[in-house]
Amino acid sequence: MAILDSNEIFYTAFEPIQKNRFVVYVDGIPSYMIKGMSGIEMTTDEVVLNHINVLRKVKGKSKWSDISLTLFSPVTPSGAQACMEWIRLQHESVTGRDGYSDFYKKDLTLNVIGPVGDIVHEVIVKGAFIKKMNLGDYNWDTESAAQEIALDVCCDYCIVYY
Repeated sequence: MAILDSNEIFYTAFEPIQKNRFVVYVDGIPSYMIKGMSGIEMTTDEVVLNHINVLRKVKGKSKWSDISLTLFSPVTPSGAQACMEWIRLQHESVTGRDGYSDFYKKDLTLNVIGPVGDIVHEVIVKGAFIKKMNLGDYNWDTESAAQEIALDVCCDYCIVYY
């Protein structure tokens, strides 16, 4: 006969994390410009070991997926200019010179905020740099849409603190 645990059958109070309560810190880009951020994702490859008629699998290399950032594009300070300053650290379009990774790789900090303004979850993204930038589309038929900038950011790894 099963024994019922009172913690499982009665109401348990909890506070879920809300998707709209976050702040992202990136050196050179004001936090209020960052409208959205994709989730942190990691995948691990497998290594298959063949032995007679049996397959055994062990862990292979782990890879952190790219992170997508959506930014508002204000008139001042210019959102496009802030992103281009970061890109110029890795590649200068006029001269064709590339920069050292020590210059263009940055750390991003994601702070998830609780209902009273406290930090309930923090992720540090290490060694991030811009892989792709889209400064947005323009259209005469669009009347009430704010201009946005889309960034795809690569990273070396992430640290989830809590």
